[in-house]
Amino acid sequence: MVTLDATMGRLCIAGLGPGDLAQITPAVREALLAADDVVGYFPYVARAQALLAQEITTQAVQWHASDNRVELDRARQALALAAQGRQVVVVSSGDPGVFAMASAVFEALEAADAPSAWLALGIEVLPGVTAMLAAAARAGAPLGHDFCCINLSDNLKPWAVIARRVQLAAEADFAMAFYNPRSRSRPEGFVRLLELLRAHCESERLLVFARAVSTPDEALQVCTLEQARPEMADMRTVVLVGNSSTRRVGRWIYTPRYYDPVGAADVTSNGSTP
Repeated sequence: MVTLDATMGRLCIAGLGPGDLAQITPAVREALLAADDVVGYFPYVARAQALLAQEITTQAVQWHASDNRVELDRARQALALAAQGRQVVVVSSGDPGVFAMASAVFEALEAADAPSAWLALGIEVLPGVTAMLAAAARAGAPLGHDFCCINLSDNLKPWAVIARRVQLAAEADFAMAFYNPRSRSRPEGFVRLLELLRAHCESERLLVFARAVSTPDEALQVCTLEQARPEMADMRTVVLVGNSSTRRVGRWIYTPRYYDPVGAADVTSNGSTP
C-alpha cells in the first residue's frame, strides 16, 4: 500500500500499464487517489482521469498534461510541485522505468541547476506492466528464455549504436523486444532493422507484431522473418523476435526455458531443466 504523508511533498512516478485500466496496479491506483497533481503526456493523463472517474472521491486533482517531447520540462514541473508540499503523481504508460519518465525525473534531479530541496523529497517509482510483457502474454511466452529490449528511436542515441546492439543481440541469439519501431518521420529505421536481422538470423525466425495490446485497437500478427514487412509496424507496435529455439504450439508462440537451437532438448523426464 502506498502511504502519502499529507504534511510534506511527495512524488510518485507511476506506470499505467499497456492500456486496459484493469491492468493498472493497486499501488498506482492508491497513489492517484491521494494525488493533488497528476503530470504526464496528454493520453496518459486522460487514462488517469478515466480511472479516477470510476472511483467515488471528492478529491480536487490538478491535471498537468503536456506534449510527448518535453519529458525534462515535465519532470521539473513535477519536482517543483512536490517541493511546494503537494502530493504529485507523474504518469507513464507501461512501466515508468522502461523508456519512460522515471529516468527523466532523476535526470532533472541530477542537473547542476536543480534546487537542492528536490533531493529531500520523498520519491517513489511504482512499476507497471510494460508493453513487451503485455505483448508476450498475448502471444504465449516468446520471452521465456534470455532476452533483451531495444528502443529503435534514434532521437536520443545514434543509429550506429542501435545497429551495433541489434547485431550483438542477434549473434548472441537473444530473443528481442523492440519499442518504437517505425514512425512517420523515420520509416527507414525499421527497414534497416529487418535488414540487420536477416543478415544474422535464419529466415524462419518467428516475429510477433503486437499493436496496442489490451486496448480496443489491439492487433496481433505472427510471421517469419522472411515474411515480415516494414508496414506491419508503427509507433503503437511492439515487435518481439524469438531466438533460434522459439516455436509454435497451436496458436501460441513460446521460447523454451532450456537452450538448444537445434531442438534436441536436454530435459529430465518431468520436463524440468536438470
